[in-house]
Amino acid sequence: MAKLLTLDDLDLANLEGKRVFVRVDFNVPLSAAQEVGDTTRLEEAIPTIRELTGAGGVLLLASHLGRPKGKPDPRYSLRPVAVKLAELLGKPVRFAEDCVGDEVETVVRTMKTGEVVLLENLRFHAEEEKNESGFADQLAALAEVYVDDAFGAAHRAHASVVGVPERLQTKAAGRLLEREVTALGRLLGEPERPFVALLGGAKIEGKIDTLENLLPRLNVLLLGGGMANTFLAAEGFGMGASLFEPDRVDLAKQILERAKSRGIEVILPSDLVVTDDLGNPQRIETVPAHAIPAGTKAVDVGPETRKAFATAIGRARTLFWNGPLGVFEKPPFDAGTRAVAEALASCPGFSVIGGGETVAAVHQAGVAGRIGHVSTGGGASLELLAGKVLPGVAVLERNP
Repeated sequence: MAKLLTLDDLDLANLEGKRVFVRVDFNVPLSAAQEVGDTTRLEEAIPTIRELTGAGGVLLLASHLGRPKGKPDPRYSLRPVAVKLAELLGKPVRFAEDCVGDEVETVVRTMKTGEVVLLENLRFHAEEEKNESGFADQLAALAEVYVDDAFGAAHRAHASVVGVPERLQTKAAGRLLEREVTALGRLLGEPERPFVALLGGAKIEGKIDTLENLLPRLNVLLLGGGMANTFLAAEGFGMGASLFEPDRVDLAKQILERAKSRGIEVILPSDLVVTDDLGNPQRIETVPAHAIPAGTKAVDVGPETRKAFATAIGRARTLFWNGPLGVFEKPPFDAGTRAVAEALASCPGFSVIGGGETVAAVHQAGVAGRIGHVSTGGGASLELLAGKVLPGVAVLERNP
């Protein structure tokens, strides 16, 4: 993978008083009372913020939040995020009511060395997602230096991700973006073997390219969640009322055949936990994967499967996991996902968790601190592992 410009390439000794536009990923859950529900993404950005403020930079933090459809919407304001960030940083964080315009320019002009301002939601302007040149000009005019620490948005060719760094000569990846690209790059280089991938979640769709790109590199492929149901259907099993993708059954067959021809061990669930009704279950039982009763749906992997997965994980020297193994947000259907999270935490090899729900699952199991790398970007990590060029990474690559 190409080498990124990093904070080490910035002349930190001469950063004092310079305005630094820092693209962060503060797309965090907000409660009805407008309080930040999960501070992980804020905490991940703090090392870069501290390093830049410590060098005397004037920091302009910019992020999107939710999908406000290109116009201001108070439900998606970043104001509560500024309050929480100040608490975590232990220093004031100013808040600008917009991300471009006269008011922001006035705020920026009055800022002092080492100060931090969080700009209002970039997506309150439709031009952000369109990478509109006039909007990118306005954002770039606010600063002299660009730093991107928003890996979760690196696969989007938006104005703040691509347009601004194209306009500012002094630019770099923040510590989080650098760490993400390095960790995920290890899976695509020469990974230590055995290399095991565990893919779960509801659907194959969205993971096909990743699976295609990883498959030739793998020794073992574990499949769980709704995704595994489609592979079980490809093996000829009746799936009862379970979620699966009938239009992807042929693709699942092809993937299984390709894996077999390459000598890759594929482990599908051998037993499943089924229920008659997720909302109000009257019946919960563990059944063999080939004998799902009519009218019931698979909602978790069973104890035999958990054991088989844990054994394969225990042997891994490199491991990638994306997607829960069942309806983990509804106990008791979280048992499989929890068991695998614990096995992963004990795995002696290098383990990577690919963003999204899987991150929530390892936090829920209390093992996040024992994983090699927990990615902050679900979509971005899958695209990188699919071998795709991420626009936000490409724009920060050093010239050969």
